[in-house]
Amino acid sequence: MAVVIGRHGSPFEVSMALGAFFMGIGLFAPVWGALTDYTGKRRIVLIVSSLLATLSIFPLVIYQSIWISILIRFVYGGFVAGFLPALVTIVGERGKSESRGKRIGFLNSSRMAGGAGGRICAGFLLGILLPPDLYLIVFGVSLAASIPAFLIEDPTPSKDYVFSFTELKDEIRRRVFPPEGERSHLNTHGLKWLYVSLGLRHTTVKGVGSLLPVFITAALGASEFAMGILMALNPAFQTVFMLISGRLADSVGRKPLIVFGMGGSGVYGLVAAASTLPETLLYREIMVGLALVIVALSFSALSTGAMTFIGDVSPIERESELQGLRSTVISAGGVAGPVLVGSIAVLTDFETSYMLISILAFVAMFITRWKLVESK
Repeated sequence: MAVVIGRHGSPFEVSMALGAFFMGIGLFAPVWGALTDYTGKRRIVLIVSSLLATLSIFPLVIYQSIWISILIRFVYGGFVAGFLPALVTIVGERGKSESRGKRIGFLNSSRMAGGAGGRICAGFLLGILLPPDLYLIVFGVSLAASIPAFLIEDPTPSKDYVFSFTELKDEIRRRVFPPEGERSHLNTHGLKWLYVSLGLRHTTVKGVGSLLPVFITAALGASEFAMGILMALNPAFQTVFMLISGRLADSVGRKPLIVFGMGGSGVYGLVAAASTLPETLLYREIMVGLALVIVALSFSALSTGAMTFIGDVSPIERESELQGLRSTVISAGGVAGPVLVGSIAVLTDFETSYMLISILAFVAMFITRWKLVESK
């Protein structure tokens, strides 16, 4: 979508597509988290959110104007927000806590394998298909990907309850604005500081990433197919790094991975900014490729470490909520980052916006270094 919008839109409009996606996640993640924990039916939440997200894609087959595309991206984010927190809870609770990191790492690795394939295919198809045909393929693939959700078994207990919209509304309000006496879990092992740091880190990474496809084609001069290959490096390397990170989380602990992931995210922004320095296209592509490998390594460490950390310190009846809160703060960064980077890029250039936004990731690194307490 970034490339399609970038053909006619400004850097700010390109960045808003990703910002709208994370705004949808941020607004609706508390709703899905409350619904999941309130009912205890995580498998049903997986199925419903997956199908609704798939259906939200179809209007793009008919309408491709910039702001309609951004609106649909927001709706898609709102539906997909229910998927990952429920799935993480199911995977995290299937087995002993000592191997939680390994299971989370395998889950993330499989997600990134799909992400790598998607980026390669998108880069190839962008050069040969019109947007309506491309979005129709995305709709079909998403529909096919929803089928395995029906086969998942939920090891977490299902609650006996009589559904009440009033109770659900009260539960959502309590989770978004918890009373003073119900915030103690956020102080466990410095959990609240992890959420603050995740928001800062993702402001950096989502800001850089929102313009990266256009940056690669416009500023570096690469082809759309080369852009697809380069963008696939991040999830492709994450496929391997996630598995390694899962084992490391169980052996060396969660905190070292989190701190490393925060700092590496700042380095990613700086290396991406420096990728315009070489005079030849090949070396520019190598530089931005290196940046994407760095963010793959840092995100693998951070994602596995953070998910496992949250699972360690969360009571089972609130784990989906707290994993969903992780999605919410990530989404806050996903909204702020693209807006900040897009605005700075319009006023200055890509490189300056990347360097400035990287500062936030380094701030997050120092916060986690001093405020988190190991949970392993």
